[in-house]
Amino acid sequence: MRPRPTLLVTTVLLALALAAAPAVAKPGKGGGNGGGGGGGGGVPTAAVALGDSYISGEAGRWEGNSLDNRGDRAGTDRAFVKRQGGYYDTSRVYLEGTDSDGCHRADVADVHSAGAAGLGVDVTVNLACSGAVARNLWRAASGGTWQKGWAPQADQLAQVAATHDVELVVISAGGNDIGFSDIIIACTEDWFTSPSWWENHCHDDEQPKVDARLPQAMADVATAIDEVRAVLDAAGDTSYRIVLRSYASPIPRGSEIRYSESGWSRWDAGGCPFWNEDADWARDQLVPQLASELAQVAATKGVDFLDQQDLLQGREVCARTASHSDGSPTSVDQEWVRWLNTGYGQGDAQESLHPNAFGQQAAGACIAAIAAVGAGDFACTNVPGQPASVVTLTPLP
Repeated sequence: MRPRPTLLVTTVLLALALAAAPAVAKPGKGGGNGGGGGGGGGVPTAAVALGDSYISGEAGRWEGNSLDNRGDRAGTDRAFVKRQGGYYDTSRVYLEGTDSDGCHRADVADVHSAGAAGLGVDVTVNLACSGAVARNLWRAASGGTWQKGWAPQADQLAQVAATHDVELVVISAGGNDIGFSDIIIACTEDWFTSPSWWENHCHDDEQPKVDARLPQAMADVATAIDEVRAVLDAAGDTSYRIVLRSYASPIPRGSEIRYSESGWSRWDAGGCPFWNEDADWARDQLVPQLASELAQVAATKGVDFLDQQDLLQGREVCARTASHSDGSPTSVDQEWVRWLNTGYGQGDAQESLHPNAFGQQAAGACIAAIAAVGAGDFACTNVPGQPASVVTLTPLP
């Protein structure tokens, strides 16, 4: 066993135009020498992201949160265009037509934020789609399903593998299979419909549902890993690495929320309408439980695991140690999570409680960090007082 010290890693974001690669079929792999980054047969090398909204780049439109609804929303709205009196163009952020179909593959999605150079490949490819369940990653021939007009992600991966030497695949899956969005809705409804002197909590109702869904969800994630392997093996890729990721908690513990539990400020100012007890459950039980289950899947399937449950600690929506934008967005003191949004104000409801552009950059730094250290299981956390590009990578026991 070789020692694996804790790493403090800084990644520098590269020009995204160099990092992004389209998910389309191209002429077959050719042999010969030269070209690309030295992949098999001289073809270019690639790192690929597969999965759901937590890796597609959902909420990457936003650099922090602001109550200012004018123009660029105090500098937070990356879709704002100043020309012609000012307008919003979400295709500037959500690429490949995914602004309209809802897959929301952002220019700052984790794999693109990590950058091709940071991952040691020629191109980074994002095939993830917001709302995906594990079966959306399977090949169609194995029962995989289309989503929002896109073929199953393993079939899209096969197109990439036909023309690239795929060296890294990062997977985020399982959250939608256990019903993350349903849990959020239930918890917010309980906050809105009960007073602080007679709180109605969601965790006692939702935990049994999660427990019931987890076995099938993890079985489907395990199959997704099998499907990825089958695609890459069939393409002749021999030195690839698969990393399964867990989810970062988007909300802090109740005691770490900067708005009062009573009154309306958690909603109309913060965008975090949760009772303390439910926030504690989500942060200290639900997210760790899913991380533990995913770690077991990774171990069973012989792939590497990246634990991100604490990645957003202190930078979550409504966290005491973070703030709204003051007009000069910076990842050092801003929230790294998009607040809960109805979709009638700023942006789309589906962006709610996802890592924003800063959170995506931090997750990208984690991917670059684990790519640099070789095989193994690691936890990735941010560094208080430092920008999103600085993370700490710690080996898991």
